[in-house]
Amino acid sequence: MTGCKLSINTKPWSGQTLNIMKKKLSLFWTFFKIGAFTFGGGYAMLPLIEREIVENKGWLSQEEMVDIFAISQSFPGAVAINSAIFIGKKICGYAGALFALLGTILPSFVIITIVAIIFERISDISFIKAAFKGISSAVVALLIVAAIRVGKTAIRDKSGILIFIIALVLLVIIKIHPVYVIIMGILSGLLIYFIKISNIKNK
Repeated sequence: MTGCKLSINTKPWSGQTLNIMKKKLSLFWTFFKIGAFTFGGGYAMLPLIEREIVENKGWLSQEEMVDIFAISQSFPGAVAINSAIFIGKKICGYAGALFALLGTILPSFVIITIVAIIFERISDISFIKAAFKGISSAVVALLIVAAIRVGKTAIRDKSGILIFIIALVLLVIIKIHPVYVIIMGILSGLLIYFIKISNIKNK
């Protein structure tokens, strides 16, 4: 479903070529807007990415987005950046991955560079503190929405519920490092898969 493949005889400035470039630029601009107006890290971006890619643009289905989010969380790195790369690749190949990646990281790079220069001068101003406090509260809501949306499609059966509960206990009560919880999730998923395969063969 890339929609960005050129035929062999396509001319450099044909309508098809221009449409593909527009799609790549649209990818860049979509992720640039998300990156510029999302606070609170990668997980806070997930609801906005889903809305833009699935609902507004119609580039991917809900199921495809959930699979991409799941894969992105299983690899090292920021989940939003990983998701942008996977989404861009699926929509428009390797060039799409690059455009989506640049769109995601450029706003943060520019904003953080500016803030780093002036932060010491403005950090003690009362209305700046109030603004950051408000942003922090709004980010919590974004994180909850992301968790609910991913949970609705990622937790599909009793085994998924069990893994979720165990992971939650390990993180919140026992306070195990998230990396070990992710590894536990991977191993649990593989174990359940092989058990199901074994049961099918025995039948």
